[in-house]
Amino acid sequence: MVRGRAEGSIELLPSGRYRVRVYAGRDALTGRQMYLRATARTKPEAKAELARLLNQLHERRQPRAAITMAQAIDQWLGVVRHEASTRERNEQLIRLYILPTLGKKPVHKITAEGLEILYSRLLRCRSLCSDRPQAGHTCEPLAPNTVRKVHFIIRSVLDRAVRWKFLSINEAELAEPPAFHRNEPDPPSAEEARALLAEASRDPDWALLLFLTMLLGWRRGELCALRWTDINLDDGLITIERSHWGNVEKRTKTNQTRRVALDQNSIEQLQDLRARRQAACASIGVAWSRDSFVFSRAPDGSSPLTPSSVTQRYRKLARKLGLRSTRLHSLRHYSATELIAANVDVRTVAGRLGHGSGGTTTLRTYAGWSADADRRAAEKIAALIPRPEPALRRPQSPYEQLAADLRNSILSGALPAGTQLPTLAELAAEHNMAPNTVARAIAMLKDEGLLSAERGRRAVVLATEEPRTRPDATSFSPGTSDQGRVPTSGL
Repeated sequence: MVRGRAEGSIELLPSGRYRVRVYAGRDALTGRQMYLRATARTKPEAKAELARLLNQLHERRQPRAAITMAQAIDQWLGVVRHEASTRERNEQLIRLYILPTLGKKPVHKITAEGLEILYSRLLRCRSLCSDRPQAGHTCEPLAPNTVRKVHFIIRSVLDRAVRWKFLSINEAELAEPPAFHRNEPDPPSAEEARALLAEASRDPDWALLLFLTMLLGWRRGELCALRWTDINLDDGLITIERSHWGNVEKRTKTNQTRRVALDQNSIEQLQDLRARRQAACASIGVAWSRDSFVFSRAPDGSSPLTPSSVTQRYRKLARKLGLRSTRLHSLRHYSATELIAANVDVRTVAGRLGHGSGGTTTLRTYAGWSADADRRAAEKIAALIPRPEPALRRPQSPYEQLAADLRNSILSGALPAGTQLPTLAELAAEHNMAPNTVARAIAMLKDEGLLSAERGRRAVVLATEEPRTRPDATSFSPGTSDQGRVPTSGL
């Protein structure tokens, strides 16, 4: 056996093979002694391995610590500084794709070849299934740009390991990630936008959120951070200067403040939303604050929506409607596409969307941005986007059905102003209802201003706007008499 700490050693094993060992200093993390090891079948091969390890040692290419990738990532996350959204995304990629494959592997055993094989497998299936996947499994490839993000995380972690002398060389610098893939804009069509707003109209607040996203083209974090203090309904302006992510409020992505004009319809809808918020606060005995959030699940608007919840809700809605794109960001593309199609100048489009760099849909500077042009843009985009309308609600209970029948007859002119309705008992007998049920229908129409009803007297039809025929009107042909009352046979 050849001995010597500096020169290394060759030891004959009971199996007849030779073990080569070279002292490589102390672990930079634990302080323990480290050795470079190799095995060989013959003595000459063992001497060759010894020379190779000594050369690696002299060139300082040996690992400085027996640290795993998981430990290196923990060290990296402890010092790296990212925005909250970037950090959350990085931690998600680490948890899903890096730790399951490389977490237990020593960093000095990570090679460029192994990384490129990993990238290739992710591009084929994000679940890293084998070449013979299980029955029922459908491979879903990971997007090339996401694989590139995985690569840059690994490269940054190993670069920090080299800097801290845990590693001698960063193999990720030699690995080639997938080429950058530029995604094409995927705005919804006019029909899809109309379907989105029609379906969302069951919840007026949700419909308004989507409508304003199409109108303003803002980012999801910006809409979650919007407060009533940012809205000037008198001048028709919205100021966008903050973004929200998780529990962190920060500046916008481009660190720019922009003021965007609103059309008259949007102003009226925001006034209605504010009135609903104020009424909700009054119902629970809380004072409404102008500093509250515009879009919130809390009745008083004290807490904002989270961007991830908005994305998930939109994705479910888009999937339900079978849209081509389920990305909330596609509504931002929609706003830009419709503005450009309406011949709004690119500088104004860039100002409304908050683009911070040049490209096909924006310019590098905002020197030519005009308030007058922005006002024209507000009116044009508002005319192009279908307005959210309440979904038609069919009568559910017997009293609602009776009220609908009477309402349709009044609005269509079949029951002119001054006509007396039958008594509650007569209406109840005709329609096989309880008198209290008929009374609820009469009370509903009285609240709507269609009937005048007092205790002990028949209800009388009041004057309405110009008669019109409703599409859901049911047959209600009144009879006539000298006294102008309606017999029960006419109902």
